[in-house]
Amino acid sequence: MTIFPPDPNLTALRLELGRLRGERGWSYDELARRSGLARRTLIEIEQGRTIGSLKTWHALAHALDVSVDHLFSTLCKGHVLPADNEG
Repeated sequence: MTIFPPDPNLTALRLELGRLRGERGWSYDELARRSGLARRTLIEIEQGRTIGSLKTWHALAHALDVSVDHLFSTLCKGHVLPADNEG
């Protein structure tokens, strides 16, 4: 029997990006300046119209001074992790 993982929680990921940006009081323009990404890209990610690449999330993590692990850990928000499911 094949067990597939649950879908990544992309909503939690984009909400965390918005939370971190808001926590710092940064506009899209400020995050764009600090990350080297286009303002339009940031808006599309936060609004769920695009996911962004690994390179994009790496740039965002550095700009926000958080680890990529911190950002990507939100992808499993609400999931039962395999280690938690061992019997």
